[in-house]
Amino acid sequence: MRPSFPALPAFALLLNALIWGISWWPFRKLEALGLHPLWATALIYGFSLLCLLVWRPGAWRGLVAHPALWALMGASGLTNVGFNWAVTVGDVVRVVLLFYLMPAWSILLAWRLLDEKPTVGALLRLGLALVGVIVVLKTPDSPWPVPESAADALALMGGFCFALTNVLLRKLEATPDASRALAMFSGGTVMAATVALIGVGQGVVSPLPTPSADWLPMALGLSGAFLAGNLALQYGAARLAAHTTALIMLSEVLFASGSAVLLGAAELTARTLTGGSLIVLAALLATWPSRRAA
Repeated sequence: MRPSFPALPAFALLLNALIWGISWWPFRKLEALGLHPLWATALIYGFSLLCLLVWRPGAWRGLVAHPALWALMGASGLTNVGFNWAVTVGDVVRVVLLFYLMPAWSILLAWRLLDEKPTVGALLRLGLALVGVIVVLKTPDSPWPVPESAADALALMGGFCFALTNVLLRKLEATPDASRALAMFSGGTVMAATVALIGVGQGVVSPLPTPSADWLPMALGLSGAFLAGNLALQYGAARLAAHTTALIMLSEVLFASGSAVLLGAAELTARTLTGGSLIVLAALLATWPSRRAA
């Protein structure tokens, strides 16, 4: 029987969480140099896609043999669109907390897609996380808890798609590793570029700038980091239960929040701290099923 919490997949997920958690800083630096986060995302995943095709040129056959990988492509791509854009333009702590409603989404998606019927405890955690989101979103001036900004909406969308990505990785664990990676890298490239082109047409995204020594080295370095992080995510999430993956990936909250507060990119209000504590507590309680299964 597969161990409930093997060390190597767990460390792989921690690596991915670290990369995502501090990625807001280079994305902001790149935007300051004229490269919008959507174009940066497309270039990052385009680089990863090129590396993968050089290493495994036959990986595309898996997309033909396993049509469900196209769903993984879409979910992974929208995850990056939502998170990378939101963390560049919004308050980092708030964005990451809303993104990490992801464990709650995982409960619902695993129920629907993996036939993992939630326990009473899981449903209570879901309710706790939703209360946390309501606290974060509800302001004294608004009658309903709704997103205050585009960054809020992007973070919520990205978190849902990230939960879907993790659940699909579990569902598709029998497919070739290279084909899963190809789906994820293609999704990041195609979805980011498509949304960027639409944004340029609407006047909300700046056009892709001419390659420059000012931003190109940083973009290439970030590409290498995301390549390592996504391979780590694929490896870890395909080998651990969905709720365990969600819990470990919660460490991104610590990486992102700590770095953002230290660098002055986030504001810790009482409302954010209260709601965030409920969201984090709901995710921490997800360790219980793992321990019982051990």
